Amino acid sequence: MRTYIEQASQHIRLQEGTQVIEQLLLECYLKPGISTKELARKTLLPTPVAAAVKRELIKAGALVQERGARCTSAGSAWIEQKWGYRGLNRSLYLDLIDETKWSEGLKDVLDILEELFPLRPSVDVQVDQSKCTPETSLHRAILCLKQHGLIGKKILCVGDDDLVSVSIGLLLKRLFPIGGHTATRVDVLDIDERFLRYIETIAEERGLPIQCRRLDLREPLPENLHRQYDCFFTDPPYTLQGMSLFVSRGIQALKQEKGLPIFLSFAHKSPAFTLAMQREFIRMGLTVSANFPRFNAYEGAEIIANRSQMFILRTTDQTKPEYPGKFTDALYTGEVKQTLRTYRCKQCSRDVCVGIQGEVPTIEQLKNQGCTGCGHDTFDMVAKKTVSQERSAENDHTTD
Repeated sequence: MRTYIEQASQHIRLQEGTQVIEQLLLECYLKPGISTKELARKTLLPTPVAAAVKRELIKAGALVQERGARCTSAGSAWIEQKWGYRGLNRSLYLDLIDETKWSEGLKDVLDILEELFPLRPSVDVQVDQSKCTPETSLHRAILCLKQHGLIGKKILCVGDDDLVSVSIGLLLKRLFPIGGHTATRVDVLDIDERFLRYIETIAEERGLPIQCRRLDLREPLPENLHRQYDCFFTDPPYTLQGMSLFVSRGIQALKQEKGLPIFLSFAHKSPAFTLAMQREFIRMGLTVSANFPRFNAYEGAEIIANRSQMFILRTTDQTKPEYPGKFTDALYTGEVKQTLRTYRCKQCSRDVCVGIQGEVPTIEQLKNQGCTGCGHDTFDMVAKKTVSQERSAENDHTTD
């Protein structure tokens, strides 16, 4: 039997994908009697398109037009059963969605996080770890809720030294105070077994729906994780390669649907780096849905002024990973600074040395300027060697 979403999407094909149909139906469930104009505002659809979606959901039996749009009893039961909304603290949910003073309603959750966060393992700077604050971790979970990527979804954390999985789990318990909510699942992939053990301990003690798995993201993503998830979080190494690799692994794990959200935390960078990063987004078939400067706060991360930005990216019908297979390039900041790498143009096979002692200092600069032979901007890394730290430090000093 087809779902209400499938029935509606069969007759009205939206470029935004089926996610917006889900959102419109959910708005009618949460706010019975909502007007078509308000539905259009909430879903960012033109009013005639929102009206057309509403009509299809009425035909499917999910909605009824009665002093505004509202769910039928069958529609409400379906949302509660299939999406897991039964038992929802609706007033708290609406407060969080409408950006009222969330700290008052979630003070107990924040108190728990403030107890748990100081007990995290120490950061490993060699793999570019840094610790965000409890407030930031909870803000990320709330952002996921606002983007309709949380309740009833399969969520992936590609790296989780910030305990976003724990914040999501605690937020769910607060949203469903009577318990029994089993429709949401959070999985964590990380190379650091210390953080995985800590998250697993918390999940077991507090009954949170979290599963952890150790994975070196340089290795290909296991097939059983492909096309499984509705969204993912990542706060990758602040190198172009690190961002592209972590996002690539997340893309492989996402379901093949348009409009799925990706929550990418990344340092504020120079215009040249930002341009190269946005080229990577385009190459991977992603759009930038929103950007929040200074969204993330960190403890003791002075090198990035204790702050980083949050991107919300969205999938399209052209989304694909930049790195689908094994990753052999330099990844972390320390590696990038201490290697001389040879990249080969995919178009004309011209080789270019990248690094402090190379023809081009950084991969982002190479991608921005393109191959000097043909102007193409995609390259394969074919060789790398370590530059002596003494020589690297000398060059760093002379370029300051």
